[in-house]
Amino acid sequence: MNPSTPVDVPDVPDVPDVPDAFVASYLRNNPSGRSWIAALPALAAEFLDRWNLRPDGLPGHGMASLVLPVTRADGTGAALRLQKAEEENAGAASGLRAWNGDGAVRLLEHDPGSGAMLLERLDASRPLSAVADDSAAMGILAELLARLVAVEAPPGLRRLSDIAAAMLDETPRAVAALRDPAERRLVRTCASAVAELVGESGDRLLHWDLHYGNVLAGRREPWLAIDPEPLAGDPGFDLWPALDSRWEEAVVPGGVTRTVLRRFDLLTEVLGLDRRRAIGWTLGRVLQNALWDVEDGKAALEPAQVALAGVLLERERR
Repeated sequence: MNPSTPVDVPDVPDVPDVPDAFVASYLRNNPSGRSWIAALPALAAEFLDRWNLRPDGLPGHGMASLVLPVTRADGTGAALRLQKAEEENAGAASGLRAWNGDGAVRLLEHDPGSGAMLLERLDASRPLSAVADDSAAMGILAELLARLVAVEAPPGLRRLSDIAAAMLDETPRAVAALRDPAERRLVRTCASAVAELVGESGDRLLHWDLHYGNVLAGRREPWLAIDPEPLAGDPGFDLWPALDSRWEEAVVPGGVTRTVLRRFDLLTEVLGLDRRRAIGWTLGRVLQNALWDVEDGKAALEPAQVALAGVLLERERR
């Protein structure tokens, strides 16, 4: 069925309507998710009742989750997050428990079967992307990331060692699918960097997607990380989303190299990382993105990936 076909999302008393924009964006990326979208109002009603919550404002959403502002029985604000339980988010609750609010949003309740989570209320109208000064924003993100990766990953999370090994297995297929010989060489270079590091993949608790949009202003702390996809691994593998943040501002003439290196140096300094290893694992993220693009039927890399990798490779040669 065409994902643009309207979905019958039933009205449920006392549950805010599911935003049409969320339905449309979710189905563009998850064409098979129509039944989950249709069940959302009933799912929201179930957890409003189970956790004794009252709706307290209009719903917000990301690409894959619906977030309802709510009030708990004691009068405190919270956020009910509804997201289809999948491999990508299976470790989110475990990671949030391990961080226990130190640099990340605090988990209040969790239902493993549905993936529903009750989280402390943050200010969704104030993401870190709203901070105009890029150096200040990157400094905030770097300090948060340093706190997050200081924690040892709890048992049961996906491991970077396994993911890296799988990426190496998939590399020949991706290389064959790319049209540009230069991009094929770049993917092989990224794979070589990963192959050198895969034997020492680390045991830190990684966020995996910490960019400006995944940091919100809070009351308990000025800024807190949200929406982790936890992974056990080397902190160098966590730098790419930060380096890629607000990319449109980095691509002004002459700005890419300066912006990438400024961000990279700040991140590695604050996190105390070996820069050569950090470059290698960041090239691993470029490889991972290339594999995902090829899986989606693309025959060329994203220009931002090529530019970012080129800057770091040139830095490594110095």
